[in-house]
Amino acid sequence: MRPNAVGGISGMQYSSKSDIVCAMLRELIISGEIAPSEPLRQRDLAARFGVSQTPVREALRRLESEGLVVNDPHRGATVRESRSGVVEDNAQIRAALESLGARLAARAITEEQVATLRRLNEQIKTLAEDDDERYATLNREFHFTIYESAASPMLLSMMRLLWQAMPAGPVVTRSHRESARQHDELVDALAARDAEQAAAITAKHILGTTHLESEIGHTEPAARASRSTRGRKKAGAGRA
Repeated sequence: MRPNAVGGISGMQYSSKSDIVCAMLRELIISGEIAPSEPLRQRDLAARFGVSQTPVREALRRLESEGLVVNDPHRGATVRESRSGVVEDNAQIRAALESLGARLAARAITEEQVATLRRLNEQIKTLAEDDDERYATLNREFHFTIYESAASPMLLSMMRLLWQAMPAGPVVTRSHRESARQHDELVDALAARDAEQAAAITAKHILGTTHLESEIGHTEPAARASRSTRGRKKAGAGRA
């Protein structure tokens, strides 16, 4: 469920109400729940989040600086339009960055980190297909173990931003069991120090394609791949 009040985001540290509102708005925009060109009226948002207009105003300014919001003198604040849509943008960017992270991790990962990945994935395999909350927790820990093993502070920071915007990851049409199988392939590639194989498996895992260039160099194929994973979620489907 998407947060609709300041108390709707838990387990994360924020220094002010504007930080919380900014995080919630960012998630709603990047997840596609607030559509491109949709007006962002301060009064309506303040009522939705249960705060005054001041933190909403500050959050909108911050999101404008991030490029997610456009502030027009006549129309007011609106969600910036994107050629492929913010959900697809997020998935494509995440696939490209995670593929890079997998390459870096294959060169730097330790045996202890490989063991951690295997332990987390074994826990995922025991989950019921409807246990999405526990899956999301374990899946996040799995992926962040890879980011950390890449030993790139910049990559880790960018991935935190993407996951903050879309905490559970992009919707994919596959079961938890299939996700765990792909995780196994990825861990095997990392353990073997096979950077290219790890990157290709990661691309397939995020966008459902083995062609890494479609996420990085050719946006239209990537957009098609991303679109094919949306709107077809069935019972037992998971997230990347």
